Amino acid sequence: MTVTRFFHNFAADKNLINEEYMSIKVTETIKYIGVDDTDLDLFESQYIVPNGISYNSYLIEDEKIAIMDTVDKRKSAEWWTNLDKALAGRIPDYLVVQHMEPDHAGNIADAMERFPQMKIVATARAIGMLPQFFEGTDFTGRTVAVGENDTLSLGKHTLQFIMAPMVHWPEVMVTYDQLDKVVFSADGFGKFGALAHDEDWACEARRYYFNICGKYGMQVQALLKKLGNLEIESICPLHGPILKENLGYYIGLYDTWSKYDVETEGVFIAYASIHGGTALAAQKFAEMLRAKGTPKVSIADLSRDDMAEAVEDAFRMGNLVLAASSYDGNVFPPMHDFLHHLQMKNYQKRRVGIIENGSWAPCAGRIMKGMLEQMKDIDILDPVVTLRSRMKQTDLPALEALADAILR
Repeated sequence: MTVTRFFHNFAADKNLINEEYMSIKVTETIKYIGVDDTDLDLFESQYIVPNGISYNSYLIEDEKIAIMDTVDKRKSAEWWTNLDKALAGRIPDYLVVQHMEPDHAGNIADAMERFPQMKIVATARAIGMLPQFFEGTDFTGRTVAVGENDTLSLGKHTLQFIMAPMVHWPEVMVTYDQLDKVVFSADGFGKFGALAHDEDWACEARRYYFNICGKYGMQVQALLKKLGNLEIESICPLHGPILKENLGYYIGLYDTWSKYDVETEGVFIAYASIHGGTALAAQKFAEMLRAKGTPKVSIADLSRDDMAEAVEDAFRMGNLVLAASSYDGNVFPPMHDFLHHLQMKNYQKRRVGIIENGSWAPCAGRIMKGMLEQMKDIDILDPVVTLRSRMKQTDLPALEALADAILR
């Protein structure tokens, strides 16, 4: 599917990119004033972002002017340049804060100092968090707390505030502009990747969703039900491109993801191998599945591949196969780390096969099974396949039986 792209891979010249961004209008009275961060190596100090990340911010021009969120302090200078150009000497009346995470709220205190007349509009929970992030800034009398379906008139524009607690922090809200039918969706519908990089939306949006918001499917479902009552023409997230076409596609994916439903029929094999024996067994098992007509088989080396992408594939597929070596009376740490990530992100409603390996006391299967049993609606398939050091011809019938169990 195609996203309407306002952003293209313009050039390496950052000044040119900035000028292109500043010409963008979401609508005639809503401007994009965000910035790209292409120098960031790890988002939230854990997620690889080879194409960087965008920090999105918007300006609504009316009788009263509203800034929709700020950006990370890493990109303050660029954001101030964009904001000043968009304001053209005018003074903003409101700063709408939808989410207090520092990559969006980093410039709140500086903005309040520069525009003393401006008021912050946010949830009561967000207002309570302000002193936690900005010691020494006095917010007394400078905030407006809003609740479910409260509205704020800017003139022609009326902003309607929709509570979205735990998507993915407790203070989050999203904002609906009733005039232009625009949803400012906070971290919802966001994706990894700077806007200067034109790339497929679903892949990096999926990786973003399951690793950032994946634990909170029930809360995302509650938000989607609220949004279902609105006429929406554009979605403006805090990361990633503005969405204008095929909105049913993006909302449909969010519905699937937040229900923990299967998006792609197939099998994801995640292996953790010390000396290569378990890796060879995992690759052989993938060959078996493909030979039996499995529609899609994906495989990852948990010691080397991106953990966030492995989490994404585990949620995407209907079947998961874990192959791991035993280690110190436990399971090889990369597999333990992977299963811990799945536990944290509320992994559920999947069928899982287990392949364990051990030279003298195989125990990885018991550990993996124990961790899986703590998750919701996990069907652990028989047989659990046990290898001794290296896969042998005598192990093939057990692997075939597990493959058949998956295909059933």
